[in-house]
Amino acid sequence: MKKLLTFLTFFLFIGQLLAQDSIQYKPNQIREFKLVPLPAIGSNPANGWLFGLAPSATWRMGTPETTHLSNLVGNFLYTTKKQWIFSSRSNIFLSEDKWILVGDWRYFITSQPTFGLGSSTPNMPSENPNQLGVLWGEQQMDFSWVRFYETVLKRIGTSKFYLGMGYHLDVFSKIENFLEDENSPSELNFSHDYYNQQFGFDLDKYTLSGITINGVMENRDVAVSPYEKNFALLSYKINPSFLGSDKSSSTLLLDYRHYFNLSEKRKRHLIGVWGLANFLVSGDLPYMSLPSIGYDMFGRSGRGYAQGRFRGESMVYSEVEYRFPLQKNKETFGGTLFFNSSSYGSKLTDERLFEKINAAYGVGLRVMINKENRTTISADYGFGRKGNSGFYLNVNESF
Repeated sequence: MKKLLTFLTFFLFIGQLLAQDSIQYKPNQIREFKLVPLPAIGSNPANGWLFGLAPSATWRMGTPETTHLSNLVGNFLYTTKKQWIFSSRSNIFLSEDKWILVGDWRYFITSQPTFGLGSSTPNMPSENPNQLGVLWGEQQMDFSWVRFYETVLKRIGTSKFYLGMGYHLDVFSKIENFLEDENSPSELNFSHDYYNQQFGFDLDKYTLSGITINGVMENRDVAVSPYEKNFALLSYKINPSFLGSDKSSSTLLLDYRHYFNLSEKRKRHLIGVWGLANFLVSGDLPYMSLPSIGYDMFGRSGRGYAQGRFRGESMVYSEVEYRFPLQKNKETFGGTLFFNSSSYGSKLTDERLFEKINAAYGVGLRVMINKENRTTISADYGFGRKGNSGFYLNVNESF
């Protein structure tokens, strides 16, 4: 009897292990889940210092050989400029990379300077010589911002290409303009108000709602901190009034990134190249929905300038970054040197794209806190034109 019980116990134990193993490799089940509940201390020119929590999670929905790591980065932050920032941004790869789900959810009670449209705007507030009675240069804005973006992409066969659709919603509300300098020409119209009046948008609240048609090539080894290969995105946004947009419009977004290895033994030693373009194709957009620097998904473009420093109906941005390890045999510490440039066109100010280019450069330090999924703390200092500069403290690589 004891032997029978022993055998039964043994087979039950083996059966349980097999069952667990079969569950472990069942498609689209979460595996290798890792959560890093980081206390957040960040910095950038638009927000000042940020404090709170920035949890970062990675997991896999299939076998490591066929499925990329999924990732989610959250932010629950308060800033020295009295802003509240809540966000969740995710890239989820289902089993065998057959589907990708991309999410970008935000709720901001925030503020930000705006400088007018085009690439030629000055730092200090003054009258726009091309638009009499209109301010250009630094003008402060308080506003609330709700964003809900969710995209579903389907893999084409066994290729690295995906096609899909998404829904996007941006609601800007409680918008207030003001000048911090009492000596500024306060009798002039704010750039935001003047633009919205010209194109028939409300001054204190507006909505952009619509669908996206997307094509993606996902060929990076790890999305949050790539060492090799490339990524491309083509996204056409349609913003019809019957879906809630204040006015109908459409835009085209192009995004390409490539990573060139400089050493087979140390793949962290590389050059990364990033090209980004955003164009208004038809209709009109409200002011805060116009293409702008620092408004990519993770807010990493334009180091050297504050978010929103340049804005226009058309935008072209490029960046090159040299990344290298700082230790001979370890991957904990790394460094970067970067250079970026951007140009903005505006039909309202008659400034053409590439008429003026704003460049920036800088240096950065990287601290890898999780080698397996390459979670990295990044600290950068960038220098732009006309005295613009900024310190940037974030999680993961810039692109």
